[in-house]
Amino acid sequence: MAYVIGVDCGTSGTKTVLFREDGTVMASATVEYPMYQPKNGYAEQDPADWKAAMIRTIQTVVTKSGVAKEEIKGIGISGQMHGLVMLDKENQVLRKSIIWCDQRTAAEVEEMNRVVGREKLMEITANPALTGWTAAKILWVRNNEPDVYEKCRHILLPKDYLRLILTGEYATEVSDASGMQLLDIANRCWSDELLHLLQIDKDLLGKVHESCEVTGTLTREMADTLGLCEGTVVVGGAGDNAAAAVGTGVVRDGKAFTTIGTSGVVFAHTSSMAMDTKGRVHTCCAAVPNSWHVMGVTQGAGLSLKWFRDNFCAAEKQTASLMGVDEYYLMDKEAEQVPVGANRLLYLPYLMGERTPHLDPNARGVFFGLSAMHTKRDMLRAVLEGVTYSLRDCVEVFREMGISVDDMMACGGGGTSPLWRSMLADLYNCPVKTVASKEGPSLGVAILASVGAGIYGSVPEACDAIVKTDKTQNPQAENVPVYESYYQLYREIYPALKAQFATLAGLQ
Repeated sequence: MAYVIGVDCGTSGTKTVLFREDGTVMASATVEYPMYQPKNGYAEQDPADWKAAMIRTIQTVVTKSGVAKEEIKGIGISGQMHGLVMLDKENQVLRKSIIWCDQRTAAEVEEMNRVVGREKLMEITANPALTGWTAAKILWVRNNEPDVYEKCRHILLPKDYLRLILTGEYATEVSDASGMQLLDIANRCWSDELLHLLQIDKDLLGKVHESCEVTGTLTREMADTLGLCEGTVVVGGAGDNAAAAVGTGVVRDGKAFTTIGTSGVVFAHTSSMAMDTKGRVHTCCAAVPNSWHVMGVTQGAGLSLKWFRDNFCAAEKQTASLMGVDEYYLMDKEAEQVPVGANRLLYLPYLMGERTPHLDPNARGVFFGLSAMHTKRDMLRAVLEGVTYSLRDCVEVFREMGISVDDMMACGGGGTSPLWRSMLADLYNCPVKTVASKEGPSLGVAILASVGAGIYGSVPEACDAIVKTDKTQNPQAENVPVYESYYQLYREIYPALKAQFATLAGLQ
């Protein structure tokens, strides 16, 4: 029997899971670490924390599992995307990593648009210049910390720094590199034209691989440290969402997943390069060779429900505590008693502005149609439906791009709600499934490692063998047209309020 390790370097911590070749979890370990915010809008982490967490969690799962090291055939690494790791000629970290949620680079985004041009950026990278992505962060360090930039000899992403620790190789892979905004997305390689225009030395960047390709092997020193065999293969791995796609089996056309966490993500696989010229969704290389993915984001998905719970559901919290159940379970039961359409009440979930499809930081939440007959229960149902309408907006952009979705997986905390899954099924008008494994990105990169190690012949073949469906929610035919009429009205509300949102943002 063969085994593989999946390492997921997240923002709150690193989780490592040891899997049997059929996807069975043998052992799991997580180590958390801090995020630093030296100024408003800044977000940084120390790569030394990632290194220590990876080493400790791998050591733990190897020891806990009792699996012989000779049977562990490969390692895959998933990571938070867009983080900037800068190393000197001795591979010493020059500064804390500026991570994905940092927003300091507005001036550098303007610089990219001025020097390269928005259309050229879209043509090469398939995405508009973005504050959170890596290229703007490189320019920020060059503009604001020239002494650091002068010493820099290597630029890596968070998971690729961990790869260097394991293998001694400077390498990345296409899915994570897509989020640097320096990659030619169509051709899956660094863009010489873009690097020339931005005056970034290509030698600073690692070699680009496919996600399931072997990028190096464990050094003797790291093998001894981890309790593994020297020469154990380390594959490209993937950025977190691309890894989650593999872990949920979204590796063929027509397949997609919806994640409802604090934000909401709709992510679809496509075997042909597709780009939204309006920049409403992101296009990146998929973790499957010669494939891409598109991703839409709604900012206030689970956040909307949490906001409602924290401000209006004290009784549900108290009752849930006495009953020994989750308060969200009781909230679901309350919302189930309200008909589709929440008694003619609509909710716009723009508590934190919006990304897809509006790209408007000034947008704000709205209850539309509120009357004296409405109850808290109606408002709760409206929140759930409003988030689902927003996620449907993402799917509509995909359809404009020629990407069809007929097989949807549901993930994240919201995906555990049968009611929310039924809303998704009715509004997408396709089955919505959950996956049996809850390991997501860790499983995804372990699957990639199993392909790199030769256990399976391809990523889709490995997913067919490993990824199992748990529950399936089919659309309810009587609900589909009712939701459709409400959704079409929902789509009219934001355009009618767009100017007023901007005015509100300017008020003292």
